[in-house]
Order: sequence, then C-alpha cells, then structure tokens
Amino acid sequence: MLHLLCLLRYVIALVLSLQLVNPAAAAEPEWLYAVNPGDTLISVAAGYLANPNDWRKLQKLNDVTEPRRLIPGTKLRLPVALLKREAVIADVIHVHGKVTHTAKNGRPQNLIASARLEVGDMIETSTDASVSMRFVDGSRLLLIQNTQVTLAEMILFGKTGMAKTIIELNRGSLDNHIAEQQKPAARYEIKSRALNLVVRGTQFRAHVNAIDQVSRSEVIDGAIEASGTRGETVTVLAGFGTLATPGEPPRAPQALSLAPDLSLIPSLLQRVPLRFEWPAAVGAERYHAQVFADRSFERLLLDGIFQDNAANWPDLPDGRYVLRVRSIDSNGLEGANADREFMLKARPEFPVISAPQDGQKVYGSQATLRWNTSNAAHSYHVQLAAKPDFSELLVDLPEQVNNEYTVPLAPGQYYWRIASVAAEQNQGPFSDVQSFTQHKAPPEPPSITAPRDSQKVYGSQATLRWNASNTAQSYHVQLAAKPDFSELLVDLPDQVNNEYAVLLAPGQYYWRIASVATEQNQGPFSDVQSFTQRKIPESPQLEPPQIDDKRLMSHWHSREAGEKFQVQVARNPDFT
Repeated sequence: MLHLLCLLRYVIALVLSLQLVNPAAAAEPEWLYAVNPGDTLISVAAGYLANPNDWRKLQKLNDVTEPRRLIPGTKLRLPVALLKREAVIADVIHVHGKVTHTAKNGRPQNLIASARLEVGDMIETSTDASVSMRFVDGSRLLLIQNTQVTLAEMILFGKTGMAKTIIELNRGSLDNHIAEQQKPAARYEIKSRALNLVVRGTQFRAHVNAIDQVSRSEVIDGAIEASGTRGETVTVLAGFGTLATPGEPPRAPQALSLAPDLSLIPSLLQRVPLRFEWPAAVGAERYHAQVFADRSFERLLLDGIFQDNAANWPDLPDGRYVLRVRSIDSNGLEGANADREFMLKARPEFPVISAPQDGQKVYGSQATLRWNTSNAAHSYHVQLAAKPDFSELLVDLPEQVNNEYTVPLAPGQYYWRIASVAAEQNQGPFSDVQSFTQHKAPPEPPSITAPRDSQKVYGSQATLRWNASNTAQSYHVQLAAKPDFSELLVDLPDQVNNEYAVLLAPGQYYWRIASVATEQNQGPFSDVQSFTQRKIPESPQLEPPQIDDKRLMSHWHSREAGEKFQVQVARNPDFT
C-alpha cells in the first residue's frame, strides 16, 4: 500500500511539473506579489506593470475595494502579460582559445572574459576552444569547441526576478546548468532545426550535428520537454536522452549509459604528454573526455572525443584539475558523467640521464652518475638504492649542484633516479628508475704470441695463440676480414684454451682478443693484429750444376718473382 502511495505521489508531481514546463498547460499565467507596508495599488502597478494605468485591472482581478489601503502580507495576482519587460545581458565567465561573437549587422570580434553579450549576438567557438556565460537568473551555459549559438531572447520581467532566455543552437554542443525557475513566466529554451527544449531548473546537454542537423539531448538532473518541428512532444527525465531529425518527431526517451569507472586513474600525474585510461564501458562506442579547472565546471581547458577508453593531450600547466568522462552510445547519446580530481606536477622536468643508463654494466670499485644540465634547474635531487622501491637509500643528495656524482660501490645491482630542483625548492618529478650492475675491474687482454701484426702465415689454416692470463677464466676471440670487424668470421665469447686454429683462404685478416673473468666480466679487447694468409710456396726447378775452376754453379727457375730461397749442399744424399 505504501509503495502505491509513493508511486501515486510521483505521478502527481510529474504531471504538475509538466504543467509548469509546458506553458500551454497553464492559461493566463500570473505572478503573486506580497504586499509591503505602505504599498498602494497604484504604486505596485507603477513598479511592476508595463503600463501603470493598468492598476484598475489589478483592482478588478484582485477584488480590491480600497486601492490606497492594502493589507500588508496579502498576495496580489499580477498577470504576466501586464508585467514590465526589459532586455538584459549575459556575462562571459571564462574564455579558452579562440571564441568570436558577432552582434546584429556587425563583424566578428574576439570574445574575452568579463564581456557582456546582448540579444541577437552570435557566439562561435573554434577548435579546442570553449566559453562559459551566466544569465541574469543565474543559469549557466558552456559552449564546447566548434559550436555556434545565437542569443535569440533574454528578457527580465521587471523586479519579479523572472527571466526568459531563448538560445538558438545552430551547431555543436553545449552544457546547461539552469537555475530553479518555479515562477510562472520563468522560461529557458534551446531551439534547433529538429528539437525545441524547454526547461525549468535542470542540468542537461544539447547537440546539433553540423552535417545532418540531427539534434540530441541528455538530461542529467530534472526534466525537459522536447518537441519536434511539428509539435510532437516527449518528456525526458534525468538519466534519459532523446534525438530527432528535422521534420520528424523526437524519439522515445532512452536510458543513458552509466558513468565510466575512473577510480584507477592516479590522483597525481608527473608526466606529459597527458594520458588517462579507464576500463572499457559496456555499450560504449566512443568517449567524451574533458578537463576542467575546478568543480564549478565553468572553465573548460581540454575537450576531445576518443575512440578508445583513453584520453591523450599534449600538455597542461602544473596544477589541480578535474577530469570528466562519459560514454557515447551507438545513437550518439552521451551518458552519465564520471569525475576524477587530479594534480599535475611535471615541472621542472627531470634532466636527461647520460650514464649509467638502464641495464648498463659498470666496472671497477666506483660508479659515476652523470646527467645533462637543465636550464630549469638550480640543483638536482639524486637518489641511489640497492632496491627498486628505494626503501634503502645508499645516496640521497637533495641539493646536488654539479651534473655528476661519483660513489664507491661493491659489485651488485643498483638503482638510481634524479629530479630537477628549481627556485624556492620547487622539485619536479623523479626520472624513470635506471638500473645498472656494478662489476669488478675488468681483466686486461692477454699477450698475443702469433700471428702478430703484419705477419705472414702459410698454409690453409692459421693458429691464433696468446699467453694464458691468471685473471681470466676464458677469452673472447674475434677474427674478421675487415679492420672494423663489421663482418666477423670467428666470434668465440667463451674460448677456454689459449689457442684457436681456423681454416682460411689466402687474404688479409684481423683479429683481437679480450679476457673474461667471473660473472661474464669481460675486459677490453687487445690491439688489433693484422696478418696475411698465403699458400705454401712450391720448390724451384733445378738445372744441372756446372763446375768451373773447382766452383759449383747451380741454377733454378723461380716460380714467383721476389721469392727468397733456402739453399743446402751436402756430401750425403740424406743431408746428414
């Protein structure tokens, strides 16, 4: 029974609200005036009516017998049609990017904050631009990028506080935050080619596609009356939206998509460009993301439509902001807002690290941390730790002036990072963590025995030899056909013996060797040794000897010019 009573009350309230929203439902709207001490019917008419002589109409309507003696506290009925009307202005709250306004019969001019807008002014935002304005009744309007509107009507009904505002949305998108307007003549209306939206105190959005002129609207709070060009009307409550094509009735309201989950977005950002990512929402085809200066949502700084569940922008000054994201469904309707406050602290930017960089090996008993100087930094904050979470700091220098620091270190894994510090101890974010491995001093290369530089080697193979080293567990041997070792013929990183034989064709070759100690601690390569591989020369062809005056003359034919020969003469054929 209680549930039915609550439902009945909701239906009655909805019907009453629709009567207020639709002026056709209430004939001859009237405004009630509370009589103050000293008021007369003539003074009330002079203060509130367009024609003071209409006081007699008030006398007849309110059955007043003595127009000069009104009873304080009583209510007088004043027909809205008789009230004073005056044109009012709208105040510009915030302008971001290029926004222009064009007065009637005027030229476009750049719009600035604190400017005042009049009836007939056309306002247009360019790409990446926005403007927010406030009307006389306290209602606020936000135009996002690529939007054009015309202020068709802005009227204040004398001293009643009631206002009538009509805005023509030619293209683009706008957000409305309408002040409560329960008085009978108060009216806020958005007109477009396909939809007219009438409200009395609500938060809603309106969009007009510049190409096909399809109009869309979503209600965040309260209710609106959406009517098509032929007069068909639908009531759209909070959490619902509708759309219409010019010449067609508005579609039945449909539920808006739920707000995305922004809880995983960090509250502190320390990097630019900006990137925000959130879990994909069910039914979302795109996302509309915005960044505002604060929770008044009057100063829009960044705005974009994104295909994926992430928003990217190049930059933003350091400060506190509010991220707002909503889903866009297959009908182009934008869903409920999700808001997330965050702080950006990305300046001064950390310097560029020179060495040791991530994954680098450092040899010896000490490491020198180096980085490029930064014009934005007065000093640097350097930290070195044995754990990646920096829970055990080995070095913590909050005011390092030079751009390098040398620290003695035992062999092991280390992590370091650096931040720039500007004036007044304004420290920026730390750099990405750089991990490096400290090793003992690398062993010296072994002494090469053969082949040495410029030596000739005869035969089909060459044997590379070197003296064994007490500090090396193995050796790294390289042989190449080019002196820059760009084309390796042999690459042995773990050669254990102190010689290596390799088959080679005749030609010029280059080789070098390095000692390798424990933990793959390789030392520097030796100086490059060059040698020439040659064929074994054939024996010369002997001619018969000639004996002249007890002298033996022997001749032979040389097979190659410039060869040297070894000659032996013996008494016995075995040359013993």
